[in-house]
Amino acid sequence: MGRRKKRSVFNVDGVMDFFNNVMMEKPYLPLLIPLVLMLWALEKWIFSLSNWVPLVLAVWVTVQHRNYQHRMAVEDLNKKWKRFALSSSAETPLEHCEWLNKLLIEIWSNYINPKLSLRFQSIVEKRLKRNKSRLIEKLELLEFSLGSSPPWLGLQGTRWSTFGDQQVMHLGFDWDTTDISIMLLAKVAKPFFGTAKIVINSLRIKGDLLLMPILDGKAILYSFVSTPEVRISIAFGSGGSQSLPATELPGVSSWLVKLLTDTLAKTMVEPRRQCFSLSAVDLRKKAVGGIVYVTVISGKKLSRSSLKGSPSRRQPSSGVDGLREHSDDKDLQTFVEVELGELTRRTNVRPGSSPRWDSTFNMILHDNTGIVRFHLFEHTPGRMMCDYLASCEIKMRYNTDDSTTFWAIGPDSSVIARHSEFCGKAVEMVLPFEGVNVGELAVKLVIKEWQFSDGSLSFNNLRVSSQSSLNGSSNFLSRTGRRIIVKVVEGKDLITKDKSGKCNPYVKLQYGKVLQKTKTAHSSNPKWEPSFEFDEMGDGEYLKIKCYTEEVFGDDSIGSAHISLEGLVEGSLRDVWIPLEKVNSGELRIQIEAVRIDDYEGSRGSSYSGNGWIELVLIEAKDLVAADLRGTSDPYVRVQYGNLKRRTKVMYKTLNPKWHQTLEFPDNGSSLELHVKDHNAVLPTSSIGDCVVEYQGLPPNQMADKWIPLQGVKRGEIHVQVTRKVPELEKKPSVNPDTSLTKAHQISSQMKQMMIKLQSLIDNGNLEGISTPLSELEALQDIQDEYMVQLETEQMLLLNKIKELGQEMLNSSPSLSRNSFGS
Repeated sequence: MGRRKKRSVFNVDGVMDFFNNVMMEKPYLPLLIPLVLMLWALEKWIFSLSNWVPLVLAVWVTVQHRNYQHRMAVEDLNKKWKRFALSSSAETPLEHCEWLNKLLIEIWSNYINPKLSLRFQSIVEKRLKRNKSRLIEKLELLEFSLGSSPPWLGLQGTRWSTFGDQQVMHLGFDWDTTDISIMLLAKVAKPFFGTAKIVINSLRIKGDLLLMPILDGKAILYSFVSTPEVRISIAFGSGGSQSLPATELPGVSSWLVKLLTDTLAKTMVEPRRQCFSLSAVDLRKKAVGGIVYVTVISGKKLSRSSLKGSPSRRQPSSGVDGLREHSDDKDLQTFVEVELGELTRRTNVRPGSSPRWDSTFNMILHDNTGIVRFHLFEHTPGRMMCDYLASCEIKMRYNTDDSTTFWAIGPDSSVIARHSEFCGKAVEMVLPFEGVNVGELAVKLVIKEWQFSDGSLSFNNLRVSSQSSLNGSSNFLSRTGRRIIVKVVEGKDLITKDKSGKCNPYVKLQYGKVLQKTKTAHSSNPKWEPSFEFDEMGDGEYLKIKCYTEEVFGDDSIGSAHISLEGLVEGSLRDVWIPLEKVNSGELRIQIEAVRIDDYEGSRGSSYSGNGWIELVLIEAKDLVAADLRGTSDPYVRVQYGNLKRRTKVMYKTLNPKWHQTLEFPDNGSSLELHVKDHNAVLPTSSIGDCVVEYQGLPPNQMADKWIPLQGVKRGEIHVQVTRKVPELEKKPSVNPDTSLTKAHQISSQMKQMMIKLQSLIDNGNLEGISTPLSELEALQDIQDEYMVQLETEQMLLLNKIKELGQEMLNSSPSLSRNSFGS
């Protein structure tokens, strides 16, 4: 019974659908049916016409039902065909793109413009340093902004294409704007002199763009189909002092066009692609570096004859003819060189067409994005040179949700993308080699840590912050507000260049103009543990590290590195292993800490600054460079302390002078700079080295003996002794009530005498002698302020002591306690 009910219901629904369809297709049917019924009534009850009316009606209904079924079948086939054609067709029809341009206009100024400006600014700065015009000696990027006018996308429409399971949007890109702000400062090379400003006031980029959504829409890869058309318009202005007139420099315009075109071609023209994250945005934090562990696992299908024809290392192409895959090359011995920026590491040599290396390297990333390149080489025993075979690469980018995106070029220019949700999660990828049809490389990448500009770290799915400001801004203080303490702890796997296998390494640290040096160790895994102090600097200054080994005929470099000190937080010790760049092995363990100068000096027994004077003893120098043709120099030292300048005597015909000369300066916190020069009576003096003497962190009345390496020259060191002379601070006795009034009168009397002396100098017109009593008066004022702070402190301590004694008396005497509560 249930089945019959269901079948009858289905029939009724089918009849109703059929009737509704007929009513829609035949709007005159409501008029025809009453007419037919009326004729049938006349024929039955009034007069008989014939029996043809029911027959015609049945035939008509049958034809209409057949047409209905045919139309339903056709529509169903059309739907199936459209689905099949959409999934198998290379391209879809053009679609309108007004919505995308409207959305781009709304979000360009506040979101996309700042993000892209920062990204392309770093790219342009690197390209400007590497590719300079011959007319320009030095080029500096002063300002970079893409303006408030976004590009136009898909003016002729957009279309989608399907490549396997990858959807790609094709659209036109046309950006013609004059609302940009790009300014360069150029120093013109010899024989011309001077500086000039170069302003790019209009930009035109036109081409075909590809957008590829990846990772379920969390990010987009974008690139040009081919090198776009580029046009720029530039203007020239003066560059300040010693500037050239605002006239055009020949060849600079065409050079900038070529530079911009080459930059686009090498960074975002197929198959090179850039990544744009679409995750949630937190504009308060900025990733400034990270630690990456790169593991080269194994290779597969390596063939000498096929890989020998691969393109050059620096210019890979997309296709090579005549390549054949060989199943096994037993005598093939290969290794992989891993490259990240200036860092390079090399695996061991392994034989066969499917070698397994399993080599892990600690790599440092100095930005929120980077490219890890893998170069495959063949090693032939007995040969000094190694044959290059092929390359591949992986790009990585930090996302604002603390995740990391990895992407690479897959087979036939497809996309291989991986996503690491948190630091510590390993990502494995199998990469084909570029430009050849054989060979694969299996690698694994792990982001161990991201470092942010506010001093926080992101690792192991936890974002750790130390004393971050509430608004998320950086905790940078002023240049004289904090001090950076750097400790070189130890090293490992340093390169040994001596044939005997000995290594005598030492490390030089440079931060700004300050250069420090460790002692020489005698091991490839040395331990130093010296501490060095630097005044903190802003503007993204890096700590430069250079490692050398002492040799008989001159010291050899065995690696270098640089560390970003941005985002250091007080009270948080940063302990990190830094891999050395431009070498195949070697790491240094560095500990870095930021402290306030007041707190640091207080911990060393000094809370006094800005009083007294600086005593500088210039003792000697050694290993100076020869400035004369006879192989010697006539050195002397010019000392600059703020606006004050002093100089030593000249020591003739020597590279190891000894001055033993003492100079004094009022302690006002200025930089103490030493300029070693060669004296020449006829020609202008020439510089043979500079250095800066750090004295701000010294305890009062304690002498520091230093050998300081000279900068700007190949060799040379200077021996100095510096002391912060501070009067009346050898001991700080507590305030004695009997002597406090006497000391206050003494300070007041000294200040009155200084005022009288200053007034007499002004009356006599001796303006040159005013500076000395003024500095002494300021010193007395500081002593008075410090004495008042000491008085207030001891007063507060005395009151607290009285309260404690009173509380002890109440607790020890019950009667007093009852009386106090009763009252």
